[in-house]
Amino acid sequence: MNSDINTYKEDLLSASEKLKECQKENKTNSCFDCEKLFDCEIRKKYINAVYNSMSKGQSGGFEF
Repeated sequence: MNSDINTYKEDLLSASEKLKECQKENKTNSCFDCEKLFDCEIRKKYINAVYNSMSKGQSGGFEF
């Protein structure tokens, strides 16, 4: 179980770094300023990584 938690944290860190890199390349501090907001795969992967990190792979519950 502990390795699963580490996997979620690693996935979140990776997705966060990719998102920040994209924002830097596009000279913005927020996805909301981007025209690709709803069609961006990088943002979708980040959101999924956040959700999975919070829920630890379980549907419906969050661990804070």
